[in-house]
Amino acid sequence: MSVTQLTFHGLRNLAPVTIHPSPRINVIYGVNGSGKTSLLEGIHILGMGRSFRTRQLKNAIQSEAPYMTLYGRLAGDPEVTLGVRRMRAQRELELRLRGEKGVRLAELVEAMPLQLINPDAFRLLEGSPAGRREFLDWGVFHVKHHFLDAWQRTRRAVKHRNALLRRGRIAASEIAVWEQELAHWGEQMDRLRQAWFSEFLPVFDETLKKLLPLPGLTLRYARGWDKQRSLADVLHDSRETDQQMGFTQQGPQRADLRIRLNKQPAIEVLSRGQQKLVVSALKLAQGRLLESTAQRHCIYLIDDLPAELDEHHRRQFCALLEEMQCQAFITSVEPTALSDVWQPTTAVEMFHVKHSEQGFSQCQPDG
Repeated sequence: MSVTQLTFHGLRNLAPVTIHPSPRINVIYGVNGSGKTSLLEGIHILGMGRSFRTRQLKNAIQSEAPYMTLYGRLAGDPEVTLGVRRMRAQRELELRLRGEKGVRLAELVEAMPLQLINPDAFRLLEGSPAGRREFLDWGVFHVKHHFLDAWQRTRRAVKHRNALLRRGRIAASEIAVWEQELAHWGEQMDRLRQAWFSEFLPVFDETLKKLLPLPGLTLRYARGWDKQRSLADVLHDSRETDQQMGFTQQGPQRADLRIRLNKQPAIEVLSRGQQKLVVSALKLAQGRLLESTAQRHCIYLIDDLPAELDEHHRRQFCALLEEMQCQAFITSVEPTALSDVWQPTTAVEMFHVKHSEQGFSQCQPDG
């Protein structure tokens, strides 16, 4: 799985651009503010339907442009095409997959598995459980069949139960219906998560050892309710306190990944560089597991790889990328920071992003 062509129009400060990336390593360099991260953002929107830089996707549309169009081709037999258009005056995204309109976002996400490693990725360690659940569910979605259905049904059941909890007086028979629905699909969702985690953990441990051996670091899956009790019993017994709080306090929507070093929260004892390597190990392990279980490759978007990594660990990271045989798009201010870390047999393309006199940024192959 690799991108063979990217064409962007109306994205941030970028002039209309078409590039044909390497199936392996693509280094995008230029001064700060030139538009390097915007290229990664475009790929992210194309594969995920959302930006990692703004919650309002209209903010990614070029100033005064009426719309933004993103197009990509993926290698394969047959070749896969993807397209995303966002009109400034409309909230809805127009999605295309293999030339067909009306596709679901989940189909786009499945077609082009992406992992992002950028400064915000530190939230996996320091942020709320929501980010870690998203990371967890990305992995389960791409590896375990039927997860999306269980996830959607669970989310719907939680939404309806919460609405009843906030209503005031509750008919026991009415809320019992949604508790039964939530218990059924929540338990199924948990089983899929646990099965995925049991496969993921040894891959993560092996990946971390290649980047930064940390013998005392542990990763644990917490399902979101008492592991000794069924979800149905928990929901029934907590109905009164949940009504006082106005939401469902326990269940799969509260799941988390606990990351500790010598029994302390990892975020409290790791240096910034160590945190980046632990987060990188988590993200890279996602791709390695996807490859081993589904025979598919993940595409990596890595923003400012040299930041906070010394030369040794930078080389360790790049060596692991080469070993994985995946496609990566990596930004850097200085091209020399990543010019001599690759094996001669690795296909590397360098792209230079620079401002034009008209105020737009041009992205051109180097040399």
